[in-house]
Amino acid sequence: MSTENLPQSPGQPSRKPRVAVVFGGRSSEHGISVVTAGAVLRAIDRTKYDVLPIGITQDGRWALTADEPERMAIVDRTAPNVDQLAESSEGGVVLSVDPANREVVYSEPGSVPKALGEVDVVFPVLHGPYGEDGTLQGLLELSGVPYVGAGVLASAVGQDKEYMKRVFTSFGLKVGPYMVIRPREWERDESAARKKIIDFAGEHGWPLFVKPARAGSSFGITKVDDLSGLDEAIAEAQRHDPKIIVEAALRGREIECGVLEFEDGPRASVPAEIPPVQAHAFYDFEAKYIDSADGIVPAPLTDEQTAEVRRLAVEAFDAASCEGLVRADFFLTEDGEFVINEINTMPGFTPISMYPRMWQETGVGYPELVDRLVQAALRRSTGLR
Repeated sequence: MSTENLPQSPGQPSRKPRVAVVFGGRSSEHGISVVTAGAVLRAIDRTKYDVLPIGITQDGRWALTADEPERMAIVDRTAPNVDQLAESSEGGVVLSVDPANREVVYSEPGSVPKALGEVDVVFPVLHGPYGEDGTLQGLLELSGVPYVGAGVLASAVGQDKEYMKRVFTSFGLKVGPYMVIRPREWERDESAARKKIIDFAGEHGWPLFVKPARAGSSFGITKVDDLSGLDEAIAEAQRHDPKIIVEAALRGREIECGVLEFEDGPRASVPAEIPPVQAHAFYDFEAKYIDSADGIVPAPLTDEQTAEVRRLAVEAFDAASCEGLVRADFFLTEDGEFVINEINTMPGFTPISMYPRMWQETGVGYPELVDRLVQAALRRSTGLR
């Protein structure tokens, strides 16, 4: 392990801030997180920051990984994983939970642990449960290490589609019709839970979207056109999350908007539009990441509509107490009203992701975007704020 660029002892020249880029994780979005990390590692200014890549394997091991972003790409429709990048199949990285000690230690069985130096900020590019949902953020709060993005509460709210919608509704943001089936309901009386969904369809009509309540990247989502497809859709959603959410289909255009934290507060990017995707029932995982479905940036909206969706995106950011960044997704209905679908507190940073594309069009290029996120994290303390 190289020791260059490690923190200096007192009396030596001050070092550059060290950024730990943490990626991978235990969720079904593991591969997309690795791709996102590759893009961040390519973009981060190495003259300004030291960088320490740390991958979390799908079984939860924190691994020291190669700093080789060119290996973090989708190849032959297959996403990369941390095990392919780990320097050892057994070694582990440990972050101290003592706020007075930000030292990162690497150890392998039968070897003396190695100190890798202190970490000044963590850039957690994990997507989904066990990373984007407040769990990692809680660990970093305990460790006293600043980090990019939303805090514990906002991360949890942003991950759980039910409570996200409840928060938005309480702040006066309009959401579409939805219902939730919790694990206990399904386990207690499966037929009654299923009937609730059928009654919901009777009220709002088909098609419905059956989703895992706490997943992203469109994993586990099924568009259900009639009763015959319902059971299979429920099973697919429950494969990712025992809690499912069912949403009525909204007729309208899909509009996205990015929010970024500047020194004077959050600002919204120009919006983008996701047009109907040929060969896909909706904007699903393969359309986003495999077939590279293209969004329209900026979205062809009127000046009034653009101003309105940007305002609503910042309102959603504030309603969920977000920090750093958010991508807010809306439907522009046929009657001209914006209905918020969801927010993503750690949107993808892949080369084709909409969040960086929207900010590029707004005048903030990818390297500047990464730098602003790191600087915003360094300005914040951990703990109550």
